[in-house]
Amino acid sequence: MMLNSTQVSYFTLGAYLEMGFLKYLYFLIILLFYALIICANSFMIIVICVNKSLHEPMYIFLCSLFANELYGSTGLLPLLLVQVLSDSHTVSAPFCFLQIFCLYSYGGIEFLTLAIMSYDRYLAICYPLQYNSLMTFNKIALLTALIWVYPLLINIMFTYGLTFPLQLCSNIINKVYCDNYYVVKLACSDTTINNIVGLCHMFIVIFGLVLLIIYTYIRILRVCFSGSKQMRQKAVSTCTPHLASLLNFSSGCFFEIVQSRFNLHSLPSILRIFLSLYWLTGQPLVSPLLYGLKMSKIRMVYKSMFFKGTGKPV
Repeated sequence: MMLNSTQVSYFTLGAYLEMGFLKYLYFLIILLFYALIICANSFMIIVICVNKSLHEPMYIFLCSLFANELYGSTGLLPLLLVQVLSDSHTVSAPFCFLQIFCLYSYGGIEFLTLAIMSYDRYLAICYPLQYNSLMTFNKIALLTALIWVYPLLINIMFTYGLTFPLQLCSNIINKVYCDNYYVVKLACSDTTINNIVGLCHMFIVIFGLVLLIIYTYIRILRVCFSGSKQMRQKAVSTCTPHLASLLNFSSGCFFEIVQSRFNLHSLPSILRIFLSLYWLTGQPLVSPLLYGLKMSKIRMVYKSMFFKGTGKPV
């Protein structure tokens, strides 16, 4: 039976396993992860906001990153907690499309933030004397607006402009959360436009951002190796958490794309679920640790707050 998505009142999430009494354990584990994400990312935002020594472009972009971790986690985990305890695993159609919008815009904001942070480090290390004139307040405001506005607008077009009007043959999504790709797979109507627009956006924007990040870090490494030992140490200390964060998020996205597009049914179901969730949960858990432990200025603020010490950057 062919149905317009406006006629579908709910979707069934069909990837949940029979958990029995283990569902209460899974619920507690997910709740713990969500609490850690909320506390850690909120704490990092508060630390940056209340300390004037951290009111610099890099830390402003970090605030945007941590705010996005809260946004993406809230788009996923509350519904996941409900579904783990549920027996029917259904979600209303409006909420399903809202979750799709939140999760995909989270991914776009994350990638764009990491790209702009690499550009900021490129200016700071390769053009230190001109940095303040190149990274002005107006430019920071413009880049921060770009980080949030572009992914939100583009995902309104994808979710509500292209996916929502599709004619659907089923309402069973073979996943533990609502996913745009899986909804498009349910379509009886032609999805050529969805596929072309999605592929073009992926190659032009995603790979464009990856190339920008690679270029900036190649230039940074060239400057580091040609500079003094102190400069190399400072650059490595600054760039290591950025590169680790990029690798962590990119790996999660890669695993999600591979297991979704190529239907790896030979993998155990629990492993497929883990891979589909990692890109949404791994980054919010890891980012506060990476930046909190690796960046010297943030460590100094921790010491002054909790140990009453002044310390010096390492």
